[in-house]
Amino acid sequence: MPLSLWRAALALSCGAAVSLGLARFAYALLLPPMRAELGWSYFTAGAMNTVNAVGYLVGALAMPYLLRRWPAQPLFMLGALAAAPLLMLHGAVRAEGGLYLLRLLLGIASAVTFVAGGLLAARLAAQPAARPSLVLGLYYGGVGLGILAAALLLPPLLQVPTRWPMGWGLLGGLALLAALLMQGARSTAPAAPAASGEAVWRWRDFVFGLLGYTLFGLGYIGYMTFNVTLLIEQGAGAGLVSSFYALLGLGALASSWLWAPLLARYRGGQAMALLNALLALATLLPVLSSGPAAILVSGALFGAVFLSVVASTTALVRHNLPASSWAQGISAFTGVFALGQIAGPSLVGWVADGRGGLLGGLVVSAGVLLLGALCATGQRALRHLQA
Repeated sequence: MPLSLWRAALALSCGAAVSLGLARFAYALLLPPMRAELGWSYFTAGAMNTVNAVGYLVGALAMPYLLRRWPAQPLFMLGALAAAPLLMLHGAVRAEGGLYLLRLLLGIASAVTFVAGGLLAARLAAQPAARPSLVLGLYYGGVGLGILAAALLLPPLLQVPTRWPMGWGLLGGLALLAALLMQGARSTAPAAPAASGEAVWRWRDFVFGLLGYTLFGLGYIGYMTFNVTLLIEQGAGAGLVSSFYALLGLGALASSWLWAPLLARYRGGQAMALLNALLALATLLPVLSSGPAAILVSGALFGAVFLSVVASTTALVRHNLPASSWAQGISAFTGVFALGQIAGPSLVGWVADGRGGLLGGLVVSAGVLLLGALCATGQRALRHLQA
């Protein structure tokens, strides 16, 4: 693949690092000191990510409208530039209402960048010299860059729990740096015009994939919200927590190489089904054992898989629809993903506040992921649906 395409793909990956790695998943590292100082229940802690997912849904639903009026590139940049100050403001607010508002606005900004970036990545993957699965894997694997940066920089700072506001400031600074690097995404190709007689996006053609992806959003987010809190409750030290989260980030970075052949080979829901099942296994490992080996394997496996479920939806759209329908397809999958994420954190928090504790919450998450795998097996390639 030419160097120019590598540069463009890596610049796009910085957008994914901001929109999910920093804006959503770094919250797990900051949650334990925030919960201790602010006196939150598990439900309140989960509700913060539920509100973030509501904002993400609003942003995803708005994107088809926005993309009809503005090119994807400026929207891609706008979301990241809005996310940076919103992250910084998290450290200046203590009231739950104010934090809910910030999480909501951050979710909207994240969706704008992530959907626009996914569309740009799909267009980049369509260029003749590109390797489509690798380009998409690099984009979604960029989330791992944000996770890895948070894993390396936040735990030493949080040795003093009252310094969590500084952690939010650090995340905002990283988002600004990533926005500068995102400028290199300008070389992606424009949207292709629709051709007469081409297939168009139809919800009914992708119903099983959409169901599987909704359940993925519902199941995975509980793990990503409470994993660090669980480790600390089980007595893990700062070194193990940092190693766990770093392995999760490294796994996400490696996922583009691990699963690219799978995403290239299958045109239906087979890839999503397999990956959801592996996530269920990774989610259960900390339930089955609190030993360091099980914890580290869980983080590495979860990190190596979960972003490829996201990439599998873009691959599904690319395999089965013309370029003129990609924006609709990607926005639709992003929307149902957000619906799952709205319920997931609060559901796990509600279970954790009861007798089941956080371990019970993870069991529920694993069951939801297995159900998502089952649904995804029903998704067939569009050419078979139209035959």
